[in-house]
Amino acid sequence: MIKKYFILVFLFLLWGIGGLFAQEKDKTLPKANDEYNESKYADAEADYRISNSKFPNRSVAPYNLGNAIYKQNQASEAKYAYAKALKNARSRIQKYKALHNLGNVFMKEKNYTEAVEAYKNALRNNPKDEETRYNFALAKKMLKENPPKNDKNDKDKNKNKDKNKDKQDQDKKDQDKKDQDKKDQDKKNQDKKDGKDKQDPNQPPKPQPGGISPDRLKNLLDAVNNEEKKIQDKVNAKKVKGKSIQTEKDW
Repeated sequence: MIKKYFILVFLFLLWGIGGLFAQEKDKTLPKANDEYNESKYADAEADYRISNSKFPNRSVAPYNLGNAIYKQNQASEAKYAYAKALKNARSRIQKYKALHNLGNVFMKEKNYTEAVEAYKNALRNNPKDEETRYNFALAKKMLKENPPKNDKNDKDKNKNKDKNKDKQDQDKKDQDKKDQDKKDQDKKNQDKKDGKDKQDPNQPPKPQPGGISPDRLKNLLDAVNNEEKKIQDKVNAKKVKGKSIQTEKDW
């Protein structure tokens, strides 16, 4: 009898402890909601993070956390909170709300492909929501007007374009060099043909065949001519000295 009594008391205590755990409330979440309603978004964000850390498997705190971050113009950061809320969501309404707000974030980022998918999935969970339906149509319109770029194809095109440009530049350089070489060779040939193998005026004259320069040859010729002139003058003087002089006749 006593043994049965202790067993009953033990079971009662377990039930009581289990009830306490089941009734545990999130006291931080209401405070965060009040701060959010008062537009104290930074304070609300801090308390939503505390609530989320205490109850990591719930979806309310991360969803509201995303809203608080979004209100602070940090849309790209908010999407991570919405993604966690979607992961923890247990009902269709919770999923719809998280997907709708994810769509809004993607629209802000101009990621229209992901926005279309988010709104489409939101409507699957709540087909009657007109706001989501409108946003879905708008996202499709924006996606049609701004189709996503194929980064890989663009990179390949740019790479090929650069290669072609480099090849064209190199071909032009090679052709210019060939043209210049041809001009130089033609000029040399023409100079040889016209006898215009010109000499730099700053350089001394080239020696003629035999090793005598033109100036040296001129000087030698002048010296020879002068010497010949002197000899000729002497010969003429002797001829004048030996000739008889005729005097006048007497009357």
